[in-house]
Amino acid sequence: MIKAQLSSLTLGIDEVSEAPTKLHFRVPSMSVLMFLRANARWIAGGFLLTFFSAFGQTFYISLSAGFIREEFGLSHGDFGAVYMFATLASAVTITWFGRIVDWYSTRTVIFIIVPALSLACIAMAANQSIIILAIVIYALRLFGQGMMTQTAFTATARWFKGNRGRAISLVTLGHNVGEAILPTIFVLVAALIGWRGSWLLAAAGLLIVALPTAVSLIRSERQPQSDDPAEMGGDVPDWSRSEVLRDPLFYLILSGVMAPGFIGTTIFFHQVYLVDLREWSLEVFATSFVAMAVLTILFALLAGALIDRFSAIQLLPGFLLPLSVACLILGNVEAQWSAFAFMAFLGMSYGVSSTLFGALWPEVYGLKHLGSIRSIVVATMVFSTAMGPGVTGYLIDLGVSYPAQITAMGVYCLGAAVLMVIASRTAARRLLATKPAAG
Repeated sequence: MIKAQLSSLTLGIDEVSEAPTKLHFRVPSMSVLMFLRANARWIAGGFLLTFFSAFGQTFYISLSAGFIREEFGLSHGDFGAVYMFATLASAVTITWFGRIVDWYSTRTVIFIIVPALSLACIAMAANQSIIILAIVIYALRLFGQGMMTQTAFTATARWFKGNRGRAISLVTLGHNVGEAILPTIFVLVAALIGWRGSWLLAAAGLLIVALPTAVSLIRSERQPQSDDPAEMGGDVPDWSRSEVLRDPLFYLILSGVMAPGFIGTTIFFHQVYLVDLREWSLEVFATSFVAMAVLTILFALLAGALIDRFSAIQLLPGFLLPLSVACLILGNVEAQWSAFAFMAFLGMSYGVSSTLFGALWPEVYGLKHLGSIRSIVVATMVFSTAMGPGVTGYLIDLGVSYPAQITAMGVYCLGAAVLMVIASRTAARRLLATKPAAG
């Protein structure tokens, strides 16, 4: 089987210049409003999980970074190292823990991960030592960024077929809404009762709002309906996790999947350093997040529609190009408008990739072992977000130019985009080879 996979990958490289055969054409689907009316509770349940995953995301944790470094006497590199190793440990853990979404119902998994994330928030508020800090960050990353997102996307991919892209694009908006409103809430609460109080409020929100509401919404699993839009292309063969891990195409795709998390996390983690380095206004820089949020939402919804119309596989080659432009601008233009340009292009890439990554894996490897397969993908993405702050923080401490590091990220995205073209064509030919011949 490995020989066949290598041959398939080689075919994709040799024939990258050829026009791809059309794949997975979908029959036009119902309107967004009709879709939401029919599926509101499942979409809302997934939305809640992605929204509350914010408490384990870098953008939220980094709001406490200044307070933590001051209280524990840590440099940028020191805190980056703690963050990196804690996140790496969570990435290793999720490779096996993430499989619970294949074993238990979504509702049962929610009963496990939401209280665990709440306890981690309480521990962050009470923490008084560096060792406990590392354990807390590990738990926040595992249950927040890792399992809340893993559960939401795996469940949504199983619940929907013809409208999978649209469903995932709506669920992933929880991330964007969290990024838009939670930092402001954190700052306001921290000003009133301290940064530790903000974490206690986060824990309360998880237990009082997220847990009962999500469990109530997802009382039962949705089954793809007979009136869902039809897909011309047939079902995808179900790959086991061990087969996927022996597939060269999997690693080729991962080389691109890792980039948005690595780059976005790095920029957000060192945002204060970048503002100081460029002598920008922090208040003006903060407003640039609006551009990212707006474009992320627009392009997430656009990507959902395009995935349902064509397929995630066909969208794969383009998602890194805006990210490359974003990095090249931010790394080489010192004027403050470059922050807005960066955020705008980052939002385009984030919007497409957030929807794309939820819909891609079922198209390539099927649904039966999706949780196990996605646990490896999520672990890889968490690993990339761990390496970003740690490696770049260490290089900053060594005196390596931060703008040069950002430029290098942009160059990497250009190279990875070429690999995504190869991956897309290889996956398309593989699926066409499994489609029964007509007549």
